[in-house]
Amino acid sequence: MNMTTANWNGAALALACGLLTSVAVQAQPDTTPATTSPAAPDAPAAAPAPGSPASSPTGAAADALKKQAGDVDQATLLKDTLSKTDRQYSLLRSGRIAANYDLTYSYVGSQSIDVGFAQATGDIDLLRIETTRAHTITNTLSVDYGLLDNLTVNGTFPFVSKFTQGTQFSGTAFGIGDISLGARYQPFVQNPTGPTFTVTGALSLPTGRSPFDQIIGQNTSTGNGYASGNIGLNASQVFDPVVLFGSLSFGAAKSVRNLHQYNPADGSILTGVRPGKTIGFGAGFTYALSYNVSTSVSFQENVTTASRITIVDANNNPVAPRSTSMQTGAVMNFGLGLRINPKTTINLTAGMGLTVDSPDFTLGLNVPLTFSMF
Repeated sequence: MNMTTANWNGAALALACGLLTSVAVQAQPDTTPATTSPAAPDAPAAAPAPGSPASSPTGAAADALKKQAGDVDQATLLKDTLSKTDRQYSLLRSGRIAANYDLTYSYVGSQSIDVGFAQATGDIDLLRIETTRAHTITNTLSVDYGLLDNLTVNGTFPFVSKFTQGTQFSGTAFGIGDISLGARYQPFVQNPTGPTFTVTGALSLPTGRSPFDQIIGQNTSTGNGYASGNIGLNASQVFDPVVLFGSLSFGAAKSVRNLHQYNPADGSILTGVRPGKTIGFGAGFTYALSYNVSTSVSFQENVTTASRITIVDANNNPVAPRSTSMQTGAVMNFGLGLRINPKTTINLTAGMGLTVDSPDFTLGLNVPLTFSMF
């Protein structure tokens, strides 16, 4: 009885081991080579060429991972992406319009001392202090249009509100400023590892109230009174999360003739003005604090050569032409950008004048909006 039971248990154990072995063979992954003889293939496999590496033991799984005819690899995708012209430039895409609203406030305060001396004794017989404060608020609407992917044209339409308070004159002025037309051109495609260059040009038209049409000390202007143009070169380089940028520009203005501006101080009349040339340069950086907040610091300086003016005296006799002094304006700007949504970013700026020819300080607000043409 014991012998029979042992034989039965041994047979059952052998059967169980055989079943486990069969299940284990069926549970082997596809990458494990079969231990049994493979089924006959539909076609005889080609023998490897002499010197070629041995076939991979992964079998069908490795063949499935190999690149097949018609597949596109990452290199091809990257090449196709970089070859798209709408992604090669940083300017506005062709056929799109961008509208920007700018609100700018600037303050200029100056104080001058007029001293006179008696011809006989040389003592001071005149001491007059003149104080002038000017507050200017400019509302500007600018519209950009993508003529090409690397060429954007724009127009700027300012409305100026100016309040002047001085020792001799105080008053306000409201009106349109000088309209400008410009363009931005990107000669080279973007290079992820190199700088981006942009050539700019602008033409300012004397549409505002000219300062030469006002009575000196009695009126306020809203424009420069002459046409001017400038060309420039901008460069930027991305060092994520910092963007460095710099600019260089040159400007010139058209001479103004046939003027008749009366100066009540000495009775002279201004008849012509030849404005000086301007060279400007600047540099700065923008730092992304997060996806929605960025800050920037920049410096801008403009150097203007002396302007030449022609006048006649009270008896209408020509006077030798006079020249003004060279002017140097420099401003340090601090900016903050707030991204409200994917299409709207509010930019706040504050500027400090660094020279006597610069505004004491400026405040700015910019709201850009971009949309597609239909």
